[in-house]
Amino acid sequence: MEFVSYKSENFIGVLTINRPNALNALNSQVLNELNEAFDKIDLNNTRVVVITGAGEKSFVAGADISEMSTASIVEAEKFGKKGNDVFRKIETFPIPVIAAINGFALGGGCELAMSCDIRVCSENALFGQPEVGLGITPGFGGTQRLARLVGLGKAKELIYAANNIKAEEALKIGLVNHVYPLENLMEETMKLAGKIAKNAPIAVRASKKAINTGIDTDMDRAIIIEQKLFASCFETEDQTEAMKAFLEKRKVEGFKNK
Repeated sequence: MEFVSYKSENFIGVLTINRPNALNALNSQVLNELNEAFDKIDLNNTRVVVITGAGEKSFVAGADISEMSTASIVEAEKFGKKGNDVFRKIETFPIPVIAAINGFALGGGCELAMSCDIRVCSENALFGQPEVGLGITPGFGGTQRLARLVGLGKAKELIYAANNIKAEEALKIGLVNHVYPLENLMEETMKLAGKIAKNAPIAVRASKKAINTGIDTDMDRAIIIEQKLFASCFETEDQTEAMKAFLEKRKVEGFKNK
C-alpha cells in the first residue's frame, strides 16, 4: 500500500496514514487502503489498534478537496458512502481502536477520530468540521457522531459556525480523552494500548460490543445485551483462570484469548 502502513508488536497494531505532503488528507485511495488494512488485521494476535498520521503537523487534515471539487451528485454520494463504510468498519471493529491525533483533525480527520473508541491528542491538535464553509455538510458521519460525543447544542455550534477548537477545549467538551505534548503522544498512547492489551481480550471485545450495541437502544434492551455478553465470558479459559488466580491471591501470567 502506498499511503497506509501497518505494524504489530505485543498484541498492539499501529496503523499510520502516510501522506504528509497533503497533510494526510483522505482521498479514495487512502480510504481503500484503510479498508484493506483493517481487513488484514489478525484478530487472534492483535488486541488493540492505534491509528495516527505521519509527520508532526497533521493526523488527517480532512477529505481531499481536489478530488471532491468537481464531483457530480452521484460521485459525491459514492465518495461519502466509501468514507462512511470505512469509518463504520472502524467503529464496529471487534477490538478497541485508539486515535493518536498528532495535529490537524479537521473534516474527515475529525470524523475518522470520532469513529475510534478512544481519542488521545497532542497539544498542537486542532479539531473542527469546516464543511459548511465549503458549501457542503460533513459527509463521513460528522453530523451524527459529534452530537453523540459532545451533545447536540455544542455539535450544532461547531458545525454551523465551522469553528475549529484546540486540544484543551476538545478535552473540556469530551471530544478527546487525554492531551499530551507532541513528543510524548505515541509513548502515552502505547501505554494506554498496553493496559488494554493486558486484559482478557474476549472480555474487552464483549465490552465494546455491549457499549456500542446498547448505546443506541433503550435501557431494558441494553441490559439484556450486556447480560448475554457477560454470561458468554463464563465459557472462556481466560475467565476460569483469572478468577482462580484472584481467589488464590496471585496474578494472571497472561491471557490466552481463549
